[in-house]
Amino acid sequence: MRNLRNIRYNVWNSDANPNSDAITSACWDPAKDELLCTIGPDVVNGRIQLMRVVDHVRASSIDIECQEVASWNAPSPNPDLAVDRVVSLHHFADTLTTCLVLEGGDIVIVRESETSTSSDDVHIEIMGSIDEGITGASWSPDEELLAITTKAHTAIFMSRTFDLITDMAMTAEDLNASKHVSVGWGKKETQFQGKGAKALRDPTIPEKVDQGVISPSDNGRTTISWRGDGAYVAINAIEDSIRRVIRVYSRDGVLDSVSEPVDHMESALSWRPAGNLLASIQRLEDRVDVIFFERNGLRHGQFTLRPPEGTTLIKGEIQLSWNSDSTVLSVSFDDRIQLWTMGNYHWYLKQEIFTGNKPTGFAWHPEKPLRFGASVAERLVQAEYIFEVAHGSLTPPYDYGAVAVVDGQTLKVTPFRTANIPPPMAMYELLVSSPVVDVAFSPANTFMAVLHQTGVDLYEWTTHQHRSTPPRLLGATKFAQTHSGDRLLPLQISVSETSSVHCLCAGEGPLIHAQRFDPSTGEVHPASTMYAGSMFGFTRLTQATSEDVVTQDALGRFHAVAEQTDELYSVSHNSQLPWSELVDLAGDVIAIGLSRNGHLYANTRLLVKNCTSFLVTPAHLIITTTNHLLKFIHLTDVEAMEVPPDDPEADERCRSIERGARLVTAMPTNMSLVLQMPRGNLETIFPRAMVVAGIRKLIEALDYERAFAFCRTQRVDMNILFDHKPDQFLANVGLFLEQIGDVANIDLFLSSLRDEDVTQTMYRDTKARQGPNGGDEPGQQTGTGAGASKVNLICDAVLSHLQSRKTKDHGTLQNIITSFICKSPPAFEDGLRVVYALMKEDEQLAEKAVEHICFLADVNTLYDAALGLYHLDLALLVAQQSQRDPREYLPFIQDLHRLPKLRMKFTIDDHLNRHEKALAHLKDAQAHQEAQDYTVKHSLYPAALKMYRYDATNLAIIRALYATFLESRSKYREAGLIYESLQDYPAATRCYRAAGVSCWRECLFTAYQQKPPLSPEAMTELATTLAEAVYEAKDYAAAATIHLDHLDSLEAAIPCLCKGYHFADAMRLCVQRQRPDLLPTLLDTGLADALGSSTEFLADCKAQLLAQVPRIVELRHKAAEDPLGFYEGERTGGADIPDDVSVAASSRVTAGGASLFTRYTGKNSVGTLGTGVSRATSKNRRREEKKRARGRKGTVYEEEYLVNSVRRLAERVETTRPDIERLVAGLVRRDMLDRARAIETLAAEVVDACQKAIKEVFPGKGVEARKQGEGQEGEEEWRPVGADAVLAETLEAAWRTQEAPIVTAFEKMSLLG
Repeated sequence: MRNLRNIRYNVWNSDANPNSDAITSACWDPAKDELLCTIGPDVVNGRIQLMRVVDHVRASSIDIECQEVASWNAPSPNPDLAVDRVVSLHHFADTLTTCLVLEGGDIVIVRESETSTSSDDVHIEIMGSIDEGITGASWSPDEELLAITTKAHTAIFMSRTFDLITDMAMTAEDLNASKHVSVGWGKKETQFQGKGAKALRDPTIPEKVDQGVISPSDNGRTTISWRGDGAYVAINAIEDSIRRVIRVYSRDGVLDSVSEPVDHMESALSWRPAGNLLASIQRLEDRVDVIFFERNGLRHGQFTLRPPEGTTLIKGEIQLSWNSDSTVLSVSFDDRIQLWTMGNYHWYLKQEIFTGNKPTGFAWHPEKPLRFGASVAERLVQAEYIFEVAHGSLTPPYDYGAVAVVDGQTLKVTPFRTANIPPPMAMYELLVSSPVVDVAFSPANTFMAVLHQTGVDLYEWTTHQHRSTPPRLLGATKFAQTHSGDRLLPLQISVSETSSVHCLCAGEGPLIHAQRFDPSTGEVHPASTMYAGSMFGFTRLTQATSEDVVTQDALGRFHAVAEQTDELYSVSHNSQLPWSELVDLAGDVIAIGLSRNGHLYANTRLLVKNCTSFLVTPAHLIITTTNHLLKFIHLTDVEAMEVPPDDPEADERCRSIERGARLVTAMPTNMSLVLQMPRGNLETIFPRAMVVAGIRKLIEALDYERAFAFCRTQRVDMNILFDHKPDQFLANVGLFLEQIGDVANIDLFLSSLRDEDVTQTMYRDTKARQGPNGGDEPGQQTGTGAGASKVNLICDAVLSHLQSRKTKDHGTLQNIITSFICKSPPAFEDGLRVVYALMKEDEQLAEKAVEHICFLADVNTLYDAALGLYHLDLALLVAQQSQRDPREYLPFIQDLHRLPKLRMKFTIDDHLNRHEKALAHLKDAQAHQEAQDYTVKHSLYPAALKMYRYDATNLAIIRALYATFLESRSKYREAGLIYESLQDYPAATRCYRAAGVSCWRECLFTAYQQKPPLSPEAMTELATTLAEAVYEAKDYAAAATIHLDHLDSLEAAIPCLCKGYHFADAMRLCVQRQRPDLLPTLLDTGLADALGSSTEFLADCKAQLLAQVPRIVELRHKAAEDPLGFYEGERTGGADIPDDVSVAASSRVTAGGASLFTRYTGKNSVGTLGTGVSRATSKNRRREEKKRARGRKGTVYEEEYLVNSVRRLAERVETTRPDIERLVAGLVRRDMLDRARAIETLAAEVVDACQKAIKEVFPGKGVEARKQGEGQEGEEEWRPVGADAVLAETLEAAWRTQEAPIVTAFEKMSLLG
């Protein structure tokens, strides 16, 4: 589908007399991108001139300068050779050396100076000579071997230093090297012939066997061609006037194969660089074919050349040459050069370049595949082409998918929106008077201009009912000839919506001819001409209404030439970009351009470096990459353009495509894209980004019908119809239902709904929104309300509209039922009520409705819901739609018919396990005893309490049953409360006592309330038991209260208060009860015990801090110094640590069998695929959690364990602070000042140690200040570098995230000094 479009055409004319000084050969200097050519020798002058042709690119023109490199006399060394001839010309860019191989046998090198361009500094040397003479020569692609054929029928291989490698004689015995067996590639005998006798023939035996007859027009020359990798070389020569044969030699000079005999094969030979085919010429009586051979010498297809109009190819020399990437085959005739390409096994004639005279040399550029130089007598032609698809507008509604393919004088045109026809076929084939050069479409696809060698044809293209009609010829014009021999060479064409045609031509200089066609009459207005300067081609405009004509010059600038005036655009590229397009975004013009090396630019900003093709639609810039991905870039401001990542699974803007696929055209109206594979076949796809963008536009245009159709055909979640514009949808539910129309489609939409907002998940709009207030943006479901279900909201809106209709047909009722069933949760009862209402009006309609509702939901669930409505006839109708045996449900329904109404409802609700409703029916039926039994059976106590709230008699019974139930479930406190409210104090006391220490007050209260009262012994025993229980629970104040108030034992209360550090209360009670004798006995003893336990606790805390804090510092220093050694431990065998250690994840396995990050995960084996990781089982996870909890010394979890231990210690110290303060006050009051001073000092030390430990273990925000302070003291701080610094920063960040415990300073009593 791609055409060859010219982007450069320069001609250098020799100043000398063309009859005496002709250009005889040419080659490329790829380093300087310049051509070298030779002039002479000829019969008149035996001198050879080596010339270098240099281009000077300027803003106003491209000037060509010719510099003479060297010249020398080259007389013929052979008397039989009248004049010498340059057989091979090759330039070595690395050594600035040019090698000439002459027919007379001389091999000459010309070495240029690196510092001087003067011809005086050039070194010319004859490296050797072959006396027999040379018939052909060619350098290998790697420039290491020179293959030479001599007039003595020998082949010679030389090295770059011209040392002989091998010398082979080409004899008739070589013809026996290959025994050919033809399998009939592309032959008629291998095709299906029907049931006739020909079908029984052996297809391997052709009807006619060629003998290798030499062509009468054979020039007798020998041709050499190398394969692209330089491993083989082919030599085409005549063998003893028997036949022409192609010999294939290996790089070592070993004969590999010879070609099969082919009649009238000529000297042309070119080996495709890809290596699969060798091309040659076969001149038959009625045609000339380009024939192909495999490396083994067997034929492999052919195609017929097309002679120029009015001429034949019976005579004249024909030469072949493949370009460097094997995409174009050039065929040189006596007066023109043809460029052929192949796609889908069809050969296209893409360009025919008129030269006037016979090309004496043709050379493809070795690095730029579509650039060549051709020497034609006194002229040297340089031309460059690009592959470009000639497609029409991509702007809706003009995106017909129009694509034009050039094939000689035939133009193949296909509108892909009308018909997807694969090449080489086409929907329309237009015959042109001469070979087509270029084709262009107007921005709105109204006109199509065809440029051919002799003029321009303008076609009008219209559509009928959204289908394209055949293009209609409006008019044609011929190029005028100013005088005899002058020929205008057309290069490119452009057509605007005003039917104005601009043509870029090469004549005396680059010119732009402008002509205006009158569409009504077909008349052509006189042409105007302007100088093109360095403009090399027209640039496509994406705006369909544009009337501009834009060109690009060699400096990347854009010029408007519509009015034959040169006006520069404000945007430009940094350099010439062969593929370019201008986009107008509301007045903001963006130039999209692609360079030869795959760099894609938006103005001067580089977007990607691996682009292979691109298209521009009104919404997207679509590209393909060398990673075989299709990407969509939203068209916004240049700086805001975002290229999606290479993640086709996560981003809808990226999609995988077939290897080597290229973009052909896009049709946003159809949301489709056409790609061409490397073989030439086409593939039409519907990319998700394009489809979703199109659906969004249709929704915004209220075209729900097409949006729904695309959602259905492209498998797009239909929730987007609501989620994209929720408020708009709710306001236009009637329009939506009217457009969708079909009942099944509405049901499909309703059944696809779910509460997920797809515009925030799978179809998130990746285009950046402009401005903070975007209106009704997707995802902002303002109409749903907070916490409301989206599904229910849509179903309610649909129901509201459907139920408001005056007449309800079957389809409307079906949609109503679907809306009820699709709610979340499904409203089965509402749907069944609709069916029940239909049963009274139309039984047949009701049966259809039941069938539909049973299709939507489980029939068993519907049967239960119908029973729950207490409509037995409806339940029977639903049951009949199920697969149940009638014996299962008929007797049950019959029994229900015989029951009273309340009893029937109770039976149904009990059957459906709706126990609360069943209990309500029993209450309504005054069956209180049965209701109490039913409550106990199904534990319906809360519901029963609510029902009997105002029935005191039955309420007391239910509460008693509930208390018994709670007591059986060990909920003693609740049971005690109920017993107490029922004045059942013995049971309440029992429950409170069983509830534990939290209910000791309630227990003693109900014990005193019992009638008859408890005995003193029982009361004492109860109080003693409760006191012991609260003492064990460490509620010492409560225990003291029980001993004092209920047991009247001050001696037992004082130790309890001292145990709880309530020394002030103990002293007060001793004086209040007039028992000061207890102060030196019980109180002082309690003080001494508290002092001892506190001293022991503080000493343990101090020792723990002294042991753990230095260990934490040591571990952190080790981890920062040597992370590999810290996390992996000692290496076995004392192996040295490699110098490529990194803390980044790698698949390297350590000497111990575990990697850096699997040593402490229980995985000692290396998994597959080089990951070294396996899924941890639950057993391994539990084992690892135990290791982490233990924090054993030497493991990676030791630091974490120690840090948590310090945290717990600090929290305990802060918790015990009030107890120590009360202890110090008690000691002071009892005149134990030394003891008070000692415990206070110890407590202050521990608190100070905790504060220091917190600063050390939990650095927090103070770590920087501490480091600065240390640095000011003059100590050199160790700082990790490299990979160690990464780990150190990670650990430091982990420390800072931990919240440090708070320990306030301990304030000493001033009394103690």
